[in-house]
Amino acid sequence: MSAVFLGVRHHSPACARLVERTVEELRPAHVLVEGPAEMNGRLDELLLGHTLPVAVFSHYRDGQRASTSWAPLCDYSPEWVALRAGRAAGAEVRFIDLPAWHPAFAERTNRYADAEVRIAESTERLCGHFAVDSPDALWDRLFEVEPDDGIAERLDAYFALVRGEARADTGDRAREEYMAAWVRAAVGAAGGRPVLVVTGGFHQPALRSLTASGGSGDGSGGEWWDVGADGWPSVPSPPAGADAGSFLVPYSFRQLDAFTGYQSGMPSPGYYQEVWEKGPQAAADGLLRAVVERLRARKVPVSTADLIAARSLTEGLTMLRGHPRAARTDVLDGLAGALITDDLDGPLPWTDRGPLRAGTHPAVVEMLAACGGERTGRLHPATPAPPLVHEVAAQLSRLALDGGPDRSYRLDLTDPVDLERSRVLHRLRVLGVPGLVRTAGPEHGVDPVFTECWEPRSPAGREAALAEAGAFGANLAEAAAAALTERTGAGADVPAGVLFDAVLCGVGGLSERLLSELSSRIGGLTAPGALGEVLSTSLGLWRHDRVYGLARGPLLAAVIDGAVRRLLWLLEGARGPAGVDLPRLRAVAAVRDAVLYAPEPLGVTRETAAAIADRISRDPAAPSDLRGAAFGLHRLLESSSPGAGGPAEAVREMSAAGTDALGDWLAGLFALARDEVSGDSGHGVAAGSGPDPEALIAVLDDLMCALPDDAFLAGLPALRQAFAFFPPRERERIAGRLLERRGVHGSSRALLRTTADPLLIARAGALEQHVTDLLNHYGLGGTAA
Repeated sequence: MSAVFLGVRHHSPACARLVERTVEELRPAHVLVEGPAEMNGRLDELLLGHTLPVAVFSHYRDGQRASTSWAPLCDYSPEWVALRAGRAAGAEVRFIDLPAWHPAFAERTNRYADAEVRIAESTERLCGHFAVDSPDALWDRLFEVEPDDGIAERLDAYFALVRGEARADTGDRAREEYMAAWVRAAVGAAGGRPVLVVTGGFHQPALRSLTASGGSGDGSGGEWWDVGADGWPSVPSPPAGADAGSFLVPYSFRQLDAFTGYQSGMPSPGYYQEVWEKGPQAAADGLLRAVVERLRARKVPVSTADLIAARSLTEGLTMLRGHPRAARTDVLDGLAGALITDDLDGPLPWTDRGPLRAGTHPAVVEMLAACGGERTGRLHPATPAPPLVHEVAAQLSRLALDGGPDRSYRLDLTDPVDLERSRVLHRLRVLGVPGLVRTAGPEHGVDPVFTECWEPRSPAGREAALAEAGAFGANLAEAAAAALTERTGAGADVPAGVLFDAVLCGVGGLSERLLSELSSRIGGLTAPGALGEVLSTSLGLWRHDRVYGLARGPLLAAVIDGAVRRLLWLLEGARGPAGVDLPRLRAVAAVRDAVLYAPEPLGVTRETAAAIADRISRDPAAPSDLRGAAFGLHRLLESSSPGAGGPAEAVREMSAAGTDALGDWLAGLFALARDEVSGDSGHGVAAGSGPDPEALIAVLDDLMCALPDDAFLAGLPALRQAFAFFPPRERERIAGRLLERRGVHGSSRALLRTTADPLLIARAGALEQHVTDLLNHYGLGGTAA
């Protein structure tokens, strides 16, 4: 007898019932299931007696790529039912798909999300034919609420249609070749008894054809596997030097729900669990009650009349749509019609797939939460765990960090034991393991904070997160370093954040690959602001670290040197629109601090940096704020400032470009060298060697007074932003000098404290003057009585 192929939709109760019934009727010799073949030696572990949902978590890592994927299973997954029922019927049960590390699964994080996108066009046409809103409603209409009689034939027709119009990619063909080899081997070993093959319906037509024809005939699959001595296809091994593996983790209904981003199978797992256990009608009745209870618990008034209306609408929609029993969308549409009286700004979410949009109506949120359910799986106590799980438990016990779910911790980072505790907690944090959250502590390399506070949070998902973190390594420090390396390579984080996280986790746990990845990422940065953050973080730690043991260390010295070199190169070529780029100015300030206070690790001399700054300051194509910053940097780095070409002369030159450009230039200058105006010496410049601050104040005052009102108002925002770089006391000192220039005796502090926005006051004064001028022009000005 040949193979019997059942094409299924993942996580479909109707398909699960068909599989269970077919196993009972067929009593096959073999049950072959779409799933990772490397788990075949561990099926006893999979069938221990877990509380579902659980998932087979697979990971892969080599020098070029890293990937993780999940194969989730719940009570009503056809694959799970095939395993359970097949084993109970005495059949040999095997997974027959390629391992998750294989290139056939490139870019896929969910094994069972393989065909959803490729059948979208076909299902869209079917939705139009059956007048339903979404593929999920179409599936319910054709399979979930219909009687089970004839379902196998309907599924065959459905999948033949969608596969016939869909396009299989290279990965699909490789997987199907491999699965077909397992089917042929099973048929040969069955001794005439039936073989049941349970796979996603997308693959079913191809598997039938490949099995009947004996394969593709082009040898495309042979390079990946050989036939073993037992007659079964061998399981491909990862390349040499790669780290790959699979193990079980708990899963949850939330992770299975399409409305939280799940990519495959049925949405609303809580609802379909009820369908599986009690049938469609009982699930519909239970959903009505659950939604009302959730809304009432959140103080949303729902009357008995509302419940009756929702039930009546559901029944009416069920009959109107020709459903023999209420479908999920019938219940949801009935609830929406009865409970929502507001105008909605978009279609109801069950007419499509994907996460809920921000601003979704609260009643809709509660409906979908009730559909989703709150179940979380639990592994059997005898389930083998990755080595990292045991290592973490031992470390937490040794450091007295296992004090229970309500325990908080206050750590003194100057104490060696507390510092080790901090590093362990930070390693768990970067690995995404829930349980404790840091609520206080140092935020950057120069933050003078030496205590940390950690508070308890919900540990939900901790067991699964620890198991998944095991993909990064068996040792906590190594795993954290690998996770940081992956973050760095993905380019999702600013390297400064990764660098500081690495410091918090303990530099002893840094791997060579992480250091190489960080250096490569820093060398490839094109935004001065991001590179400035890296330089500022590493410079602060190199100069001031009293906790982590990094002060004057070679690791940060290399980062500082590389960041300064690249920043000077980027800044000299910078172009861009008018305005003040604050991150870029902070980057110039970081270069200033590195050259002045950390010359030892730098390959760039002070004179070279000063020459580059001078060139930027004179470049008319450079942004005005950067020119001002470079001007200030050049003056700070010169051992003696020349008498000519001081700030006063530069201000006069910049004023010709307009008040906005002058304001931007001043912002750059003040960001780097406020003492040019305040008169304070600092940053390594000898007292008396700089310019006369009175001359610069005088030039600015004269220029501002000479401006027409409209030009002054146009440039006022930029000028205000420039002087915002001064702290209040220095602004008060400058205001006092301006009063002295006018011979006015008064409080400079009061001058700075206005009752309204100064820009608004200036505009109001200009408007009043304009009105006065108009009145005088037409002879309507006021006269003395």
